[in-house]
Amino acid sequence: MVAVVALTACTSAVSSDDNDSGAIVTSGSGGGQGGATLVDVDAAGTEPGSASAEAQGKSVEVLSADAIVAAQEEVVNRIYETALPSVVQIRVTHKIGEESSSPDAPGSPELPFDFNRFRDMPGVPDEFFRRGSGTGFIWDEEGPIVTNHHVIDGADRITVIFSDRTEMDAKLLGSDPDSDLAVLQIDVSGAATQPVPLADSDAVKVGQMAAAIGNPFGQEFTITTGIISAVGRTIRSGNGAFSVPKVLQTDAPINPGNSGGPLLDRQGRVVGVNTQIIGRSGSSAGVGFAVPINAAKRVIPVVINEGAYKYAWLGISGSTLSPDVAELMDLPEHTNGILVIAASEDGPAQQADLRGSDRTVESEGIEYPVGGDVIVSINDFPTNEMDELISYLIDKTRPGDEVALEVIRDGERQSIKVNLGTRPIL
Repeated sequence: MVAVVALTACTSAVSSDDNDSGAIVTSGSGGGQGGATLVDVDAAGTEPGSASAEAQGKSVEVLSADAIVAAQEEVVNRIYETALPSVVQIRVTHKIGEESSSPDAPGSPELPFDFNRFRDMPGVPDEFFRRGSGTGFIWDEEGPIVTNHHVIDGADRITVIFSDRTEMDAKLLGSDPDSDLAVLQIDVSGAATQPVPLADSDAVKVGQMAAAIGNPFGQEFTITTGIISAVGRTIRSGNGAFSVPKVLQTDAPINPGNSGGPLLDRQGRVVGVNTQIIGRSGSSAGVGFAVPINAAKRVIPVVINEGAYKYAWLGISGSTLSPDVAELMDLPEHTNGILVIAASEDGPAQQADLRGSDRTVESEGIEYPVGGDVIVSINDFPTNEMDELISYLIDKTRPGDEVALEVIRDGERQSIKVNLGTRPIL
């Protein structure tokens, strides 16, 4: 009985969104609906007849299996119908000029055909086009549309299509390749601009419901559901050498065409912006990633106003100090921190005399870099892992700030002050 009650906690029968008791509390009496019965149970799900349940005197509706499925369907449909007016399909067109159409052009993908041999044929256009698609969503009442940087990167024309088939051109306001976010602007007089509500991604928990709305493989306005399968992931931006921290992982199917679309919670609020998948086939294998919406809250307003976002830059490459490396460096047991492997030439860290590894040591056939400074805190904030340093620099600092690093050098602790620079475009 208790298990059935717990399963119904996410249904629309809950008296309020803040009721996280694990039980569906009803205010009325009677035989229930849809094959459901009413039993006395406390807010913690205590079985009927217990002293606690009698003291609470509450009634809960225990749903049949069919009613539970129907309630879940109702939640998914509510998410879809609520968010749909805020979601857009994005179509992009890239001109393929004479140089870029060549398979030998630097940085261009290898093309299956040699288009150049057709150029002198009658009726063949001077330019060829490559088309792609993605997803976006309305950010606020002014009409900016948020999507992924990689969706619109290099596009010559961007078109957005609403669920009511309204179609219009959009212009790029700006983008941030390092977080894979971009902002488009449309003529708000030509379409209703209903922003989608935003959640707090720091409050997202593993196991909670997640829904993605997008245009997978061009199948417009498709919803897929799953759960948040992990939080706090760090992934490499698909557009550069820097990492994105606090990323959400989901098993809600995300496929090509979903990029830039919203990842939603059960209340229809955006918790993340879908960005990447892991899969050998190029389609969903149950491991998808979304840029946390709190990162978008920080980046998007700046991109709207300035066209780009500038990050503070320390200028090191490093890794979380492992027990094996700590032992090889004769550091005390349970020493935590970040081993500086290298400091970028003329970067802030090098200018502050932060030192990278000066040698490697082989152990069990593996070469380990050793000898560099070990960063144990930044501004008194412990940095036990590399992810923590990345998150602190992104969330708490701006270019030009001075930070105090506590490091271990040659077995001794010392403080080093660093004036942070601006992250370069790589």
